[in-house]
Amino acid sequence: MGHQITLLQPPQRIVSLVPSQTELLLDLGLAGRVVGVTKFCIHPKEQVKYKTVVGGTKNFKFDVIDQLQPDLIIGNKEENYKEGIEQLQAKYKIWMSDIYTLEDALDMLRQVGQLTGTEARATELEQSINSGFEKLQPVQPGIKTAYFIWRKPYMVVGSHNIIDHLLGRCGFENVFADLERYPEITPAQLQQANPQLILLSSEPYPFKEKHVAEFQELCPQASIKVVDGELFSWYGSRLAQAPPYLQQVVEEARKSLS
Repeated sequence: MGHQITLLQPPQRIVSLVPSQTELLLDLGLAGRVVGVTKFCIHPKEQVKYKTVVGGTKNFKFDVIDQLQPDLIIGNKEENYKEGIEQLQAKYKIWMSDIYTLEDALDMLRQVGQLTGTEARATELEQSINSGFEKLQPVQPGIKTAYFIWRKPYMVVGSHNIIDHLLGRCGFENVFADLERYPEITPAQLQQANPQLILLSSEPYPFKEKHVAEFQELCPQASIKVVDGELFSWYGSRLAQAPPYLQQVVEEARKSLS
């Protein structure tokens, strides 16, 4: 984003505006220095429950942030809103991430480690994530897949985002990769795309098993599975848990379509 910040010492009062990056900060051992989080920052539960809530990812409570007097705020280009970030930049030092791939996520992890003086722990985490993804065995040949994030209206994952990237790592060919990042689609578009596999994410829309029949009716030939959205989209330290889970999804898809 072309914005540079200079810190004269490791930050002691950090506000995090992104759930996956909040989890990363706490996993880096910074619980004592994270003073503010969003209402969507739910992991790790035992630590975030004691933090001051500064609003949502797209509606900050500026008065609460002012009371916390942070010496560093950490956000993300996609998850936060430009006007709010610009308003905060006028007063505070803000570091922003912009993440589309696993490599971007690992770069973010390294930079947060440098910013906060936790390089050693960040390196350990990076090695753990890299090792896990090196072992991931994608399905071959690829499986035509649609990944749903919303209902009423139907919204899917398109191109140029971390979920699309991880689908590709699994060998799942995103049938809506030619569309914008998170497009609205119609039932007719879904039927025309004719995916072999439909993945229903647990977030942001909380898809459950009860929704499977709705999609089975639209695409009788498809295999349909509810998946853990956090393990497909959280790009902080949770990525260390993702490869075994993604492998399980791959194996289940392979069996159901063989």
